[in-house]
Amino acid sequence: MVNPTTNTDFTFRAQKQLGELYAALDSGTGREVQQMLASLSPQSIAQLLESSPPHIRQVLWKLIDQDVEGEVLQELPDEVQSQILSTMDTKEMVTIMEGLNADDVADILQQLPERVMAEVLSAMSESDRKRVESVLAYDEETAGGLMDTEIVSVRPNLTLDVVLRYLRRHDQLPESTDNLFVVTRKDRFIGLLPLTKLLTTDPSVTVREVMVTDVDPIPADMPDDEVARLFTKYDWVTAPVVDEHKRLLGRITIDDVVDVIREDADHSLMSLAGLDEEEDTFATVARTAPRRAIWLGVNLLTALLASWVINLFQGTIDKVVALAVLMPIVASMGGVAGSQTLTVVIRGMALGQIGKSNLGWLLSRELASGALNAILWSTVLGAITALWFGDHRIAWIIIAAMVINLITAALAGAILPVTLRAMRIDPALAGGVALTTVTDVVGFMSFLGLATLYFA
Repeated sequence: MVNPTTNTDFTFRAQKQLGELYAALDSGTGREVQQMLASLSPQSIAQLLESSPPHIRQVLWKLIDQDVEGEVLQELPDEVQSQILSTMDTKEMVTIMEGLNADDVADILQQLPERVMAEVLSAMSESDRKRVESVLAYDEETAGGLMDTEIVSVRPNLTLDVVLRYLRRHDQLPESTDNLFVVTRKDRFIGLLPLTKLLTTDPSVTVREVMVTDVDPIPADMPDDEVARLFTKYDWVTAPVVDEHKRLLGRITIDDVVDVIREDADHSLMSLAGLDEEEDTFATVARTAPRRAIWLGVNLLTALLASWVINLFQGTIDKVVALAVLMPIVASMGGVAGSQTLTVVIRGMALGQIGKSNLGWLLSRELASGALNAILWSTVLGAITALWFGDHRIAWIIIAAMVINLITAALAGAILPVTLRAMRIDPALAGGVALTTVTDVVGFMSFLGLATLYFA
């Protein structure tokens, strides 16, 4: 559980550091800024860059120690990475990527145009290029695109003493190493050798005797969100990645999975507003305005549709002015009720909890819940309407309209995400707009339509 006080202190320190850097830049003391950056970790420097407007980022980047530039770059969001990479030539890019893991290099290269990517790859050493190309061969949103090719593997017939002597020949082990991977002579994955067993078991015992075999490796083409679910479910630190022939290709580490979880969370949040999860907080007006304009245009079309429905009943509204006062309530209540269902269903789909087998039960639950809330709150609103306008006819109309819209909202909130996913449309991105359109149109149509029938 996150401690709110600790999180607040961290944010305060980051903002204080940012203020100190800005003050030093304003005073023109570049050396002081350089010393301040040298005292920070790559993660802290990346946060400062991400929290700065573009023109300041360029200044700060030039003052970062070249030895940590690669580590800083890999911590930055894709859009900020692209901005910084656009200022470099091929030689600079190759230099900055030296020493990074293959998966981190692949992530950075994917921000570049194909022509530039090819130039950078051709400038690398043959061994580095092969490692990176093995990752680039897979989609970046799959296990193969996440994996790191830097692994330590051993044969099952070796004794633990031989394995220990083999490890001592390494200057260091790959980060987050908790297991060694056991493979055959043809590199087929057959099990794990936990470091705890390696260190606590009799050295004369063979790897085969103590290795863990009840572990299913991750296929290289598995989607990254499914990988994240497995890591969450089994509390893994690392996991092996294999091809279709069970040959060991690499490993996925928990830090890569945390990035996937964070990106998925960003995507869910930003998609509600029709924005990209990589949206840069300090992006320029030229980049920000066009992106938002597209979604505003879509919203305008849906609003025009709702207005067209209202216009169909203009005569009824002219006769009974109270309808104009009350009709936003019906649409608003439907929108909120539908959003509740939509959020639950999208979350369940993201967690892999919803499928054909249990969708029917979930739909029945949402309909029943929607009906109960519809009866409760339509009765309350009907009573308020009767007291407000002194007209029981309008009260009964709004009760009926709200019941219709809230039940429709529950139904739409449950079905829309599944339908959009089947159409290969992101429900987190399009679900909200589609739902709002449904609840607005059904709300206005039911309320004004019933009123027209009654007062005609």
